[in-house]
Amino acid sequence: MELRILAAPREQQALLDLPWDMSLEQWPEWYLVALPRGISRHVVRFTRLNGQVYALKEIVQSYADREYQMLRDLSRLDVPSVQAVGVVSGREAPDGTALDAILVTRHLQFSLPYRALFARMMRRETVDRLIDALVVLIARLHLSGFFWGDCSLSNTLFRRDAGAFAAYLVDAETGELHDALSNGQRAHDLDTARTNIAGEMMDLLAAGQLDESVDPVATSNQVVKRYEALWSELTEWEAFDVTERWRIARRVERLNELGFDVDELDIVTDIGGRTIRVQPKVVDPGHHSRRLLRLTGIDAQENQARRLLNDLDTYAAVTDQQGEDEEIVANAWVMDCFEPVIRNIPRELRGKLEAPEIYHEVLEHRWYDSERLGHDVGLAEAARDYAETVLRHKPDELAILGGTAADPAETQPFRISWTDLQ
Repeated sequence: MELRILAAPREQQALLDLPWDMSLEQWPEWYLVALPRGISRHVVRFTRLNGQVYALKEIVQSYADREYQMLRDLSRLDVPSVQAVGVVSGREAPDGTALDAILVTRHLQFSLPYRALFARMMRRETVDRLIDALVVLIARLHLSGFFWGDCSLSNTLFRRDAGAFAAYLVDAETGELHDALSNGQRAHDLDTARTNIAGEMMDLLAAGQLDESVDPVATSNQVVKRYEALWSELTEWEAFDVTERWRIARRVERLNELGFDVDELDIVTDIGGRTIRVQPKVVDPGHHSRRLLRLTGIDAQENQARRLLNDLDTYAAVTDQQGEDEEIVANAWVMDCFEPVIRNIPRELRGKLEAPEIYHEVLEHRWYDSERLGHDVGLAEAARDYAETVLRHKPDELAILGGTAADPAETQPFRISWTDLQ
């Protein structure tokens, strides 16, 4: 049996050095990186190659090939998911025993499985934010025609996003890609999510890692309620009188606030021309993150980008540059605000959170300090105090997760405000 490594040339060279003639469970520790792992029916390990961290999953070859292709398809569709790197097949032990193939994916920086997030006892409000993130992920997958087949917290990775969370699909083994999903397929995914999440929450409650005020069954039922509210906002027709055309713009604004962009509007009038029906064609999330990237070159999560853009607008007002060219103001804000804050964070602490998340937390810290002291606290002072009193005591997420300076290719998550949907 010949060893076959399906991957890009750069990854192929690095992957050749790993002990493929051993089952993944038996790999020596020096090949592995100790990272938090979710529950999986397969053996999963992490390794570092050329400064990058990769996740390895031992799986039957046909499944590995299928999931590899599925993840590549989702990447092309710009869906929040881990990046497929390759498949290693034709593995054989020294005694001639055939070994399962291994699916290789790039580990998502600063991400955590839900059990790692719950390790320190999670409050009700934080649980709600996790559920919100998962619901948005499911809706995004369904808009892309992806039937997950195994929706759960275990098959999802979460990243912090300015006080909220962004969710990424990490397991596409049972997934199917269609031109569009039927109502039955969407309902099946939701029912699966409800059942799985209830079980996962009950396990956490039994382990003492969930606040007793959290009802596992009620929490899992929220998934369906919140999904249906979001799906309605994204896809349903809205009818109104021709004199209320402002409602078209408001519909687009609501979708932008939820983190979705609108490619086109399907507008139909009745025979008399008095009633307008509108249905948005929603595509490509990441409205605020793309704007921030275009203006500043800062690659941030959607919620982080919204907060940083708000600070940019405040800076423009305070410095009396509201009539100035937007890109000129953005460049000045980066030099006067963003970069000085990051420079005021000691180098050994910068791996604890992403730079946009650090800036967001400094803004929060500055606001609370200013309120407590009764006067405005400068950004530099707030950054130094935040670094010593808050950041220094946070877990080093980048180090724990084996992150590197090079950002992996990734899709943008998005934020949702449930008050707009209820």
